[in-house]
Amino acid sequence: MTLVTAEMSISLDGYFAGPRSDETDWTKSPEALGFFRITRWVVNAQSWRERMGYAGGEQSVNSDLAAELTARNGAYVMGRRMADGGEGPWGEEPPFHGPVFVVTHRERETRHCQGGTSFTYVTDGLESAIAQAREAANGKNVLISGGGTTVQQAIAAGQVDELVLHIAPVLLGEGQRLLDNLGVSTGHGRELTPERVVHTQDVTHLVYRVGKAASLFLDDRGSGDGEA
Repeated sequence: MTLVTAEMSISLDGYFAGPRSDETDWTKSPEALGFFRITRWVVNAQSWRERMGYAGGEQSVNSDLAAELTARNGAYVMGRRMADGGEGPWGEEPPFHGPVFVVTHRERETRHCQGGTSFTYVTDGLESAIAQAREAANGKNVLISGGGTTVQQAIAAGQVDELVLHIAPVLLGEGQRLLDNLGVSTGHGRELTPERVVHTQDVTHLVYRVGKAASLFLDDRGSGDGEA
């Protein structure tokens, strides 16, 4: 069964990057510095480096898990800022090797790259992009790969079946927080079911099944007078 998954690395205090920046050299911005720190675990993983066409890396639990999670994906959804930002670094053979659907307000023809990656620019909304990705995934999962705002929008729209968080043991103190703006109103919450925990020295990997928004209520605090 095709699942729509969202996967992000975050700091212990919940940030997926430093404060947003539109600097020309993004790699030197506070935004990038935060992002580089929390994704260090995967950059050091041998499976990720092989996928990117880089040498070296560590064969580790982190590397095995990164390879396992990637193998599940048949199609991808991402925001336009991520797609545009990655166009140069990813080169002629981006690391997705499958169809990518880019949520955007600006039209652009589908871009076909080496290695089987294609970028289709979807202008009629996130839900349309996810629907197209489901159809293209051939029974595998659809990964909402970022950025963080796109993940937030997908959770708020109730489109995410599984949330995978890679929590780096660092406090950034400021930046862009992932688990904000999730469309859950006052007096409600969105219940998650833990399915898997993998802990290493570099990062803790958490996999949750995402439930529907539900009303919150006061428990009885042991008095026997609260709601069941």
